[in-house]
Amino acid sequence: MSSANRLLPILPQGSARLIREVVDFALASVCAGCGAPGTALCAECEATLAPRVVPVRTGDVPGCAGLAFDGVAAAVLRAIKEDGQTSLIRPLRPALAAAVTALCSGSGRVLPVDVVVPVPTSRAAFRHRGFRLPELLARGIGVPMQRALLPARRLADQRLLGVQARRTNLAGAFVANRDGGGASAVLVDDVITTGSTCGEAARALRAAGFSVVGAVAVAATPRRR
Repeated sequence: MSSANRLLPILPQGSARLIREVVDFALASVCAGCGAPGTALCAECEATLAPRVVPVRTGDVPGCAGLAFDGVAAAVLRAIKEDGQTSLIRPLRPALAAAVTALCSGSGRVLPVDVVVPVPTSRAAFRHRGFRLPELLARGIGVPMQRALLPARRLADQRLLGVQARRTNLAGAFVANRDGGGASAVLVDDVITTGSTCGEAARALRAAGFSVVGAVAVAATPRRR
């Protein structure tokens, strides 16, 4: 993680971007989107992160993502997950907020949300990164967050599997650690690919008594023929 990222949590909000850009330039940072030197994310690339809501299916629950997982959005998410550039979460928040709004108002009426529940991160991923990205995203939504799901067992790497293999791999993957008591919940993930992970997470929440409104993510992988 860069020195800029470590400094950000203690800076006044109004000066955070200016200080980050100065420190990034001094450390010869490059834009996560295009590789331009001197900043972690240039203005042109940040502009491409303006929300463009993508509806997705996550099993039998509705889902929305704020962006397509390609181009700058994909590069920024990789920089966060692979390089620990957590300061880049900030420019992704509008996309996630747009996904929440679209999900909760898609039926023509605003659906209430009692809690947001991050999709669990594997223990191996947490050891490697030192943070849980869905949890960091969920904390910025403005709705109480509950870490209500835990991994029930070790999973094979989803990136190596097709759609049906992902579903098989994920069957029974999560377990709730509390009684939902009828609370309405929205699942939060960073990227939705096939929707299998969120679908299985929704099943586990329902089994524990939650009412699952749907799932949201910063980005969704475009479906290709």
